[in-house]
Amino acid sequence: MADPRAVFTAIVFVLTSGCAWRHLPPSFGVTVPTAHRWFSTWTEAGLWGRLQRAVLDELGARGMIDWSRAVLDGAAVRAKKGAL
Repeated sequence: MADPRAVFTAIVFVLTSGCAWRHLPPSFGVTVPTAHRWFSTWTEAGLWGRLQRAVLDELGARGMIDWSRAVLDGAAVRAKKGAL
């Protein structure tokens, strides 16, 4: 079984670097299929949202979040066949 810490580190690398899964460096000690399988499993389990909430709660409790500036991201896609 893969080391969960190594898997987590590899997944975070892919998500934060923009690296394609297929280009995951072998130095993480995790194969691409293993990393992607765990990513899918943890996504379905809602891990990422819970992790974000825990980090924000901890930083907020310590007064380490500056809400005076924020960035929003979005995308607009044309509706096909006039759908709403």
